[in-house]
Amino acid sequence: MIQLALRMYHVPEVIQVMLDDYFSGLRMRFSTNDYTTNWINLEVGIAMGCTISPILFVTAMEVILKAAEGSGGPANLGGGCSMPPLKALMDVTTVICSKEDETRWMLTRLDVLMSWCRMEFKPKKSRSLSIRKGKVDKATTFTVVEQQIPTVSQEPVKSLGRWYDSSMKDIRRGAETLELASESLLAINKCLQFMLITKLLWPLLVYDICSTTVEAIEAKIYQQIYWEMAGSSSGSFRRGNVLPKSKAKTPNEIYPREV
Repeated sequence: MIQLALRMYHVPEVIQVMLDDYFSGLRMRFSTNDYTTNWINLEVGIAMGCTISPILFVTAMEVILKAAEGSGGPANLGGGCSMPPLKALMDVTTVICSKEDETRWMLTRLDVLMSWCRMEFKPKKSRSLSIRKGKVDKATTFTVVEQQIPTVSQEPVKSLGRWYDSSMKDIRRGAETLELASESLLAINKCLQFMLITKLLWPLLVYDICSTTVEAIEAKIYQQIYWEMAGSSSGSFRRGNVLPKSKAKTPNEIYPREV
């Protein structure tokens, strides 16, 4: 499969030969206090620390997706917008079709191609979502590897940092992000190093969180920063009266610590 992908993408023959020699010599063995095993040829999987293997894997997956892409047309999203039927990131593959029969045919085609490549999908880790007339259709299910794929109504799933469930709304995620901000601010008060901004930016990017919730998060952060500065041992704030007096409650009064 790797050689086929290299030929399709016009990789120079000298590079193909070099990769053949490289992968044909991948071996490993284990040593214990009592004995050492014989050399074992590595045939399946990606060797940890190998920089070329992930690139070749993505290249091979692209060939598989191109072979299956013709099984269905672009997904019609309405308003003149369309999307390719297949999207992938490494081994995470998403099938998007406008019709149920196209989806089933696409899954069948992918199943055949994966079997030919000596790989297979994991139905238990996959999820399906069917929408009819703007509403979630819980009755429609799909199969792969002769097993039924659970629906997001049955088992919500987190993929690429985003949760998917049958509600089709991000209101709950906004509340969770607000709660994350509150809990993280309390944790920051107890430690010296933190990565709060990174933790908050991702859900704000992937979810459609309303501006009211974002403003509430900002207010909590500003209030915490204010009290951190007000409680600082530095005398410059106190002597210069930079910070005005406020009747706002302290973070410990707002979020009482557990004893």
